[in-house]
Amino acid sequence: MDTIIKVPRVPNAKMMLWTDVSYHNMEEIDNKQSITDLESVLCSVFGVDLAEPKRGVLLELYVQTVLFCRERSFKKEQTSALLSIVKSIHEANIETPLDNIEQCFEYCKELILCHSVRRPPFSIDLFNSEEANCIFKYIHNSYMRHYKLYKYIFTPQVKLDLTLTYSRIPDHEDSSAPEETAQQNDEFPETHEHTSIIDREESALGPTADLKALIEKGVTEQMMHLSGQLDERMKEIADQHNSSLNSPQTNLKDKK
Repeated sequence: MDTIIKVPRVPNAKMMLWTDVSYHNMEEIDNKQSITDLESVLCSVFGVDLAEPKRGVLLELYVQTVLFCRERSFKKEQTSALLSIVKSIHEANIETPLDNIEQCFEYCKELILCHSVRRPPFSIDLFNSEEANCIFKYIHNSYMRHYKLYKYIFTPQVKLDLTLTYSRIPDHEDSSAPEETAQQNDEFPETHEHTSIIDREESALGPTADLKALIEKGVTEQMMHLSGQLDERMKEIADQHNSSLNSPQTNLKDKK
C-alpha cells in the first residue's frame, strides 16, 4: 500500500499547559518512584499502544523527562508542560521520513519561548530565563542528538523505485516485409535455424542494449553523487546544531 510522504514543515507553536497531563495525572506521577511504576503510569497517561522496540523507546523518553524535572525541582505545571513539549517535538520529527531536523529545531525553540515569555494569550512565563536555557540544553542533548535514531525507529523506510522507459527505441525489428523473409527461409531451409540464432545474438548485443547500459550507468553515477551531497549536508547541519550548545542562552535572548 502506498504511503503519502509529508513535506517537512514547522508546526505552529502554542501553549501546552495541562494539554496532555492533567493535575490529577501529575499527582499520580509524583507518587511513583521506581522506573517501572513511572513507565506504567506514563503509558496510561499518554495512551502508548506500540509494539517493541517503539514502546520502550518512547516510554524511556518520557521517564527521563520526568527525572529531569525532578532534578530541577520543577512544579507540577512545569513538568506537565515540558512533557507535552517533548511529545510534540517527537511527533513533529516522525511526521515525515524525510530530513526535517531544521524544522524540528526551530519548533523546539518556538515552544520553549512560548512558555518563557509573558504575552497573553499567545504565551506565558511558565519558565524563567535560566530554566528555559536549561530545558533547551536538555532537549538538544537527549533528543536532537539522537534525531536520526528516533526517525529510523518510528518512521517507515522510503526506497526509490526507478523505472526507465525508452520511448524512441523500437523493441523489435521492422516487420514490413514478412513475405520476403519467408521466401528466403524457403530457399535456404538448411540455414534457417543458424540464422535465427545469429539474429537473436545480434539483437541482444545491438545498439539498443548498449544505450540502455549507458543510460543506467549515468543514472547510477548521478544518484551516488546526489547521495554524497545529502550526507555532507546532514553533517553540516549536525555540526551547526552541536555548536549551538555553546551559546543556547544567546539564541533564546535573540529570539525574544
